[in-house]
Amino acid sequence: MELQQMRYVVAVAETGGFTRAAERCHVVQSALSHQIARLEKELGARLFDRTSRSVRLTAAGAAFVPVARQTLQAAERARAEVEAASGEVRGRLAVGAISTVAAVDLARELGAFRTRCPQVRISLRTEMSDQLIEQVRQGALDVAFIGLAPGARTAGVRQKELSRGELVAVVPPGHPLAGRAWTRLSRLARETFVDFTAGSAARRQRDDAFRAAGLAAADVAFEVTTVEFLAKLVRAGLGVGMVPESIAAELTGLHVVRVRPAPERVERLVWSGLGPSPPAAAFLAGLGVDAE
Repeated sequence: MELQQMRYVVAVAETGGFTRAAERCHVVQSALSHQIARLEKELGARLFDRTSRSVRLTAAGAAFVPVARQTLQAAERARAEVEAASGEVRGRLAVGAISTVAAVDLARELGAFRTRCPQVRISLRTEMSDQLIEQVRQGALDVAFIGLAPGARTAGVRQKELSRGELVAVVPPGHPLAGRAWTRLSRLARETFVDFTAGSAARRQRDDAFRAAGLAAADVAFEVTTVEFLAKLVRAGLGVGMVPESIAAELTGLHVVRVRPAPERVERLVWSGLGPSPPAAAFLAGLGVDAE
């Protein structure tokens, strides 16, 4: 079993196809397919179910991929540790972030890190908090900036609280609440909502506040995954939304209304429970975070 074979399997799993995986790995598809077939023969199990339209992990493949990711991460970590011992930080820094991160200027921090550590390959992925936490656990991400309700648990990762704030309502011009400075949560509960996807941490922040106030679940007609799309639908008059107060000021063309009682949100930075790699440690240090 070779590391390159593991890379090929992970690439197919993440891209959903052999052609895209070969492009990512910079090899011809026949070579990638041959190596995966060799690995399947060695393991005595098929890792993928292939049809003319799709490629899906088998049960064996679903069990293999997380371990393969961890193995690749360990190999990358070993290389980075050796290079760091010689005085130069190299390797990769895979960062994840929610679309509403506001506790830090992430673009500025990544730019400053690139200046300090030019030999590190930086990547950024934007997703919902729950997915980001899981990817940090699996080693697909080194660090992630997430937003959760106060008291939410994040098992399997290390973390630091960055900021606390409230959610506010955003409504389109001409809405009955547009001229108000604040409103009660019970009044807002009568509105149709544009909200983040059901089950996401962002959705739970509002759901928990409704539940604590004894209110029924909101009427969510439109589910989104980014604050930009949420704002676009609210501007179109399709509903109202709730976003962090620090983000609301950046959404042009919308009116911001404070809510009482207000849902709360905590922004956190999370990284591997096994400790950070040298690039991740350097990034965390730049943020003033003690990763020990």
